[in-house]
Amino acid sequence: MPARHRLRATLTILKEPEMTHTPHELAEEFPDRIEQMHALKQADAHFARLFDDYHAINRTIHRAETNVEPVEELAEVEMRKQRVVLKDEIWRILSAA
Repeated sequence: MPARHRLRATLTILKEPEMTHTPHELAEEFPDRIEQMHALKQADAHFARLFDDYHAINRTIHRAETNVEPVEELAEVEMRKQRVVLKDEIWRILSAA
Protein backbone atom coordinates (compact mmCIF):
# COMPACT_ATOMS: atom_id res chain seq x y z
CA MET A 1 0.00 0.00 0.00
CA PRO A 2 1.47 3.40 -0.94
CA ALA A 3 2.42 5.68 1.97
CA ARG A 4 -0.30 8.20 1.08
CA HIS A 5 -3.00 5.50 1.44
CA ARG A 6 -1.54 4.24 4.72
CA LEU A 7 -1.60 7.78 6.11
CA ARG A 8 -5.22 8.27 5.04
CA ALA A 9 -6.18 4.95 6.65
CA THR A 10 -4.36 5.90 9.85
CA LEU A 11 -6.08 9.28 9.98
CA THR A 12 -9.45 7.64 9.43
CA ILE A 13 -8.86 5.30 12.36
CA LEU A 14 -7.71 8.13 14.64
CA LYS A 15 -10.58 10.43 13.72
CA GLU A 16 -13.11 11.04 16.51
CA PRO A 17 -16.06 8.69 15.96
CA GLU A 18 -19.26 10.36 14.85
CA MET A 19 -22.14 10.39 17.30
CA THR A 20 -24.98 8.24 16.14
CA HIS A 21 -28.57 8.01 17.25
CA THR A 22 -28.65 6.84 20.85
CA PRO A 23 -30.47 3.50 21.01
CA HIS A 24 -32.74 2.37 23.85
CA GLU A 25 -34.37 5.74 24.46
CA LEU A 26 -37.52 5.35 26.55
CA ALA A 27 -39.69 6.86 23.81
CA GLU A 28 -38.55 4.01 21.55
CA GLU A 29 -38.84 1.36 24.23
CA PHE A 30 -42.39 2.42 25.22
CA PRO A 31 -43.77 4.36 22.23
CA ASP A 32 -47.37 3.95 23.36
CA ARG A 33 -46.55 5.39 26.79
CA ILE A 34 -44.92 8.70 25.79
CA GLU A 35 -47.78 10.89 27.10
CA GLN A 36 -48.01 8.84 30.28
CA MET A 37 -44.27 9.21 30.88
CA HIS A 38 -44.51 12.96 30.36
CA ALA A 39 -47.38 13.24 32.84
CA LEU A 40 -45.60 11.08 35.41
CA LYS A 41 -42.43 13.14 35.10
CA GLN A 42 -44.47 16.20 36.07
CA ALA A 43 -46.47 14.54 38.87
CA ASP A 44 -44.11 11.98 40.43
CA ALA A 45 -40.66 13.04 41.64
CA HIS A 46 -39.55 9.40 42.01
CA PHE A 47 -40.52 8.62 38.41
CA ALA A 48 -38.82 11.80 37.20
CA ARG A 49 -35.59 10.76 38.96
CA LEU A 50 -35.77 7.24 37.47
CA PHE A 51 -36.43 8.73 34.03
CA ASP A 52 -33.46 11.11 34.30
CA ASP A 53 -31.18 8.40 35.72
CA TYR A 54 -32.14 6.07 32.87
CA HIS A 55 -31.33 8.68 30.23
CA ALA A 56 -28.02 9.55 31.89
CA ILE A 57 -26.85 5.91 32.07
CA ASN A 58 -28.16 5.21 28.55
CA ARG A 59 -26.15 8.12 27.11
CA THR A 60 -23.06 7.00 29.04
CA ILE A 61 -23.42 3.45 27.69
CA HIS A 62 -23.85 4.74 24.15
CA ARG A 63 -20.73 6.91 24.46
CA ALA A 64 -18.81 3.87 25.74
CA GLU A 65 -20.11 1.60 22.97
CA THR A 66 -19.17 4.11 20.28
CA ASN A 67 -15.72 4.67 21.86
CA VAL A 68 -16.37 8.37 22.39
CA GLU A 69 -15.65 7.74 26.09
CA PRO A 70 -14.38 4.16 26.37
CA VAL A 71 -14.66 2.34 29.69
CA GLU A 72 -13.50 -1.01 31.02
CA GLU A 73 -15.63 -3.92 29.83
CA LEU A 74 -16.76 -4.79 33.37
CA ALA A 75 -17.88 -1.18 33.95
CA GLU A 76 -19.88 -1.26 30.72
CA VAL A 77 -21.55 -4.53 31.75
CA GLU A 78 -22.45 -3.07 35.15
CA MET A 79 -23.92 0.03 33.50
CA ARG A 80 -26.05 -2.16 31.23
CA LYS A 81 -27.34 -4.04 34.30
CA GLN A 82 -28.17 -0.73 35.97
CA ARG A 83 -30.02 0.40 32.83
CA VAL A 84 -32.12 -2.80 32.89
CA VAL A 85 -33.00 -2.29 36.56
CA LEU A 86 -34.09 1.30 35.85
CA LYS A 87 -36.08 0.26 32.79
CA ASP A 88 -37.83 -2.50 34.75
CA GLU A 89 -38.77 -0.07 37.52
CA ILE A 90 -40.03 2.47 34.98
CA TRP A 91 -42.13 -0.24 33.31
CA ARG A 92 -43.51 -1.33 36.69
CA ILE A 93 -44.68 2.23 37.39
CA LEU A 94 -46.09 2.67 33.87
CA SER A 95 -47.98 -0.62 34.12
CA ALA A 96 -49.44 0.21 37.53
CA ALA A 97 -50.62 3.71 36.57
